[in-house]
Amino acid sequence: MEHFSYYTKKIQTLCISSWKVTKLLLFRSYLFLVMKSNPFFMSFFYLLFISLFGFAMLKAWKPRPPSPTPRNIDLLFTSVSAATVSSMVTVEMEVFSGQHLVVMTVLMFLGGEIFTSLLRLHFTPKPFFEGRVESLESPPNVLTTDHSFLKFDSIKFLVILVLGYVVVVQMIGVASVLMYLSLVSGAESVLTNKGIKTSVFSVFTVVSTFANCGFIPTNENLIVFSKNTGLLLILLPQILLGNTLFPWALRAMIWLLGKRLKRNEAEYLLKNAREVGFPHLLPQRESTLLLTTVLGFLLIASILFSSMEWYNAGLDGMNIYRRLVGIFFQCANVRHSGENIVDLSTIAPAVLVFFMLMMYLPPYTSFVPIKSDEQGQPKLEGLKEGKRKNIIAKNFTFSQISYLAIFIVLICITERKSLKDDPINFSVLNIAFEVISAYGNVGLTTGYSCDRQVRRDPKCVGKWYGLAGKWSDEGKLILIVVMLFGRLKKFNIKGGQAWKLL
Repeated sequence: MEHFSYYTKKIQTLCISSWKVTKLLLFRSYLFLVMKSNPFFMSFFYLLFISLFGFAMLKAWKPRPPSPTPRNIDLLFTSVSAATVSSMVTVEMEVFSGQHLVVMTVLMFLGGEIFTSLLRLHFTPKPFFEGRVESLESPPNVLTTDHSFLKFDSIKFLVILVLGYVVVVQMIGVASVLMYLSLVSGAESVLTNKGIKTSVFSVFTVVSTFANCGFIPTNENLIVFSKNTGLLLILLPQILLGNTLFPWALRAMIWLLGKRLKRNEAEYLLKNAREVGFPHLLPQRESTLLLTTVLGFLLIASILFSSMEWYNAGLDGMNIYRRLVGIFFQCANVRHSGENIVDLSTIAPAVLVFFMLMMYLPPYTSFVPIKSDEQGQPKLEGLKEGKRKNIIAKNFTFSQISYLAIFIVLICITERKSLKDDPINFSVLNIAFEVISAYGNVGLTTGYSCDRQVRRDPKCVGKWYGLAGKWSDEGKLILIVVMLFGRLKKFNIKGGQAWKLL
């Protein structure tokens, strides 16, 4: 019995030691991954993984009867569109069953910029972790400084704040939509007639709107709710707080909680926004300029839209108040959200071109004077070999406009037959609008109409999906690449600087 007890203790000691060694190996492996991984490839493979996972899940479930099962290319397109929060559609949304909508909701949440940026925060550059490694492996007299610990604690505090922000804002949104649908029978009856549960609609729509994806469970997007001003006003804050105004809202939240809780972490975050490494935490001046720019763009877009599309057919039957709210809501969606209450194929080309510019601009575009050195190029002397190679590689990358031009040309090649046979639907302007919408991860589209066919096809049936739904498989594959490229454009936002146009 004593021998048994002796060997039991030995085994326990051995297991504890093995567990400690395993934890150390896992920690070192994690540090190696953190310090050596390329952020671009990590983001790319993450999006690729969840897109393929979403495709497998969408394929596993059957569509709503009596709808036929979508083709594999369309399911893959939908999965990538949800994961990249692009909301480009090649099949009607009411084809998808409740299980499909759950999968798409998960994809939109996992692919949302705020959530992915939290994941990237764990892959902080090496200098931040050096202090932590020393504190684990060195004697007590070489522990990290108080500044390092304050930085570490501030980042943990920031993660909790952002997670709380995401949960609270979306919970308020879901509760507000549910309450609105229960009080406004007309809006609820639309969903009842379509066989969509109000709970599914509320959660799906709020998650999509906050992630700035733009998917709506109805075929017509929000056109069917264009006169429900209350619903639009509920979704409008979700659009802004989930994207363009998130940095401003984040600073405001940190400031308010810092005053309330008297936390040193809040003061550190406000004074050291750049050091934290969270791309959405901007310094005070930049946050203020961003707020001004966002509101300025909204005002300009609303004035332009009102002056040229006040009597648009999609706004018929509305009083002045409803028209103004609808126009403001539509213009807010041009900046990456992609929900619409009017048929974009009916609006003036001048407005379409302005919308294309808005879709092209990154979400945190702001009017800030830019300082540069005399040469406009970084000096390579004295740099390490790795940094030297990175700078040289960046000098040989194209600008964003160049890539868009290449994508548009390629799609014009794959769709050349349709460009010839159906020139109104497949105009170069409409194709460019579709490509820029996918690149900006917006999801707006001019759609396809049988009435715009030059030679009317008697077999043509009108469908509520994007123009890309009529493209060839090759064109859809190119647009999948465009959506992924657009989701990762922040890694090449300064591309093409080596080109000098004199």
